[in-house]
Amino acid sequence: MVESKKKKKFNIPHTYVILFSVILIMSLLTYIIPAGEFTRLEDPKTGKTVVDPASFHSVEQNPTGVFDLFQSIPKGMKDAASIVFFIFIVGGSFQIITATGAVEAGISRVALTLKGKEKLMIPVFLVLFSIAGGTFGMAEEAIVFVPIGIALARALGYDAITGTAMITLGAACGFTSGFMNPFTVGVAQKVSELPLFSGIEIRLVILVVMLIVTIIYVMRYADKVRKDPSKSIVKDLEEKEKDKIIDLSNVPDLTKRHILVLLAIIGGFILIIWGVFTKGWYITEIGSAFLAMGIIGGFLGGLGPSKVGEEFVKGAKSIVFGALVVGVARGILIVMQDGMILDSIINGLASAIETLPKTISVLGMYVVQVVINFFIPSGSGQAATTMPIMTPLADLIGVTRQTAVMAYQFGDGFTNSIIPTSAALMGVLSVAKINYEKWVKFLWPLMLIWLGVGAIFLVFANVINYGPF
Repeated sequence: MVESKKKKKFNIPHTYVILFSVILIMSLLTYIIPAGEFTRLEDPKTGKTVVDPASFHSVEQNPTGVFDLFQSIPKGMKDAASIVFFIFIVGGSFQIITATGAVEAGISRVALTLKGKEKLMIPVFLVLFSIAGGTFGMAEEAIVFVPIGIALARALGYDAITGTAMITLGAACGFTSGFMNPFTVGVAQKVSELPLFSGIEIRLVILVVMLIVTIIYVMRYADKVRKDPSKSIVKDLEEKEKDKIIDLSNVPDLTKRHILVLLAIIGGFILIIWGVFTKGWYITEIGSAFLAMGIIGGFLGGLGPSKVGEEFVKGAKSIVFGALVVGVARGILIVMQDGMILDSIINGLASAIETLPKTISVLGMYVVQVVINFFIPSGSGQAATTMPIMTPLADLIGVTRQTAVMAYQFGDGFTNSIIPTSAALMGVLSVAKINYEKWVKFLWPLMLIWLGVGAIFLVFANVINYGPF
């Protein structure tokens, strides 16, 4: 009797395995790709360090050794320390607030209000966060809102992916359209010597189109999960976290202590938004405000000092996996920088565009920016690095500078929601406790749609000579 052979099911490797594999590939490329670098200068108009596009030159090869390969991870941890510890602080502080029972009581009231109108929640959140993404470039800042989004989504019969998506994809729509984003479009336009936020009309149209596409996509997924929870991509996580789902048939009382904690949360978020808009706050200041919010909320909720400390450690422990992913992912960039191949890759990609016909070269610029975004996921960092090269290149091939900026904003924005080198994405997933592989499974069809929408708008921009120049 011949035994029937069972087909082995392919299992996606562990997130750390994927990231280390990429680090290993980049290390091998430091032996193959000729080392080179651009001269970097401070632009007096923007104050940013930018690349001199005519300065690329070869330098001595500096391949990554075996020990260097392993050093890239602790170096990446050090380089991404502010994000890593920010995630720990958010996880610990939110756990303190959760332990008071105030979040459960407050979200229960909101969920009851939305009972029968659950679908309204998704477009409302997506639109609200798109405004934040399009004005002050919300990215890492979205991390602090994710736990509340997930709790509310679960209370209404959805899952963690729905709660995460309506926060982060909303911010991504605004960030990518960049209608008034000073950190991406603002920097790119200054480098390209364009009037600040010029061409906003088309960018607003882009925002509307992106929101419509994203709302339909997320609502279809959410509706499927609500009708049949087994269809959830993160059903294992939902099973594990089922004790955290708020039971709307047994809503807890909203006590005076709960109200005080909720007021502390609202006050904390108002402070964070004020600080970001008026004082230029970033990770350190936002993390400090969130830590204060957690401690004050814990005391107002009746937790003693020891209980506050205990809950903080509990919350930080629960997101160790995701927090450390951010540092490991940063190791990819460390290898390319230390191996002196990052600028070589950028120069090679830019040179390839020059040989393409005008219409195709616009899409070539787009593809190049998408590729570069994997290596330089910082929006302002990518603008300062690539726009000094893309601006004269656009002039040379007859593409308007405004169109070149659009190629940059799409190349930078779309893939931030899926690339493992994005600290903002990895931070969000760590707080949400969603595995990177599960998120990719959910997002990749929408990502293809987004990229297609971007290509259509770029061709349109090229046809109308999107300007002023």
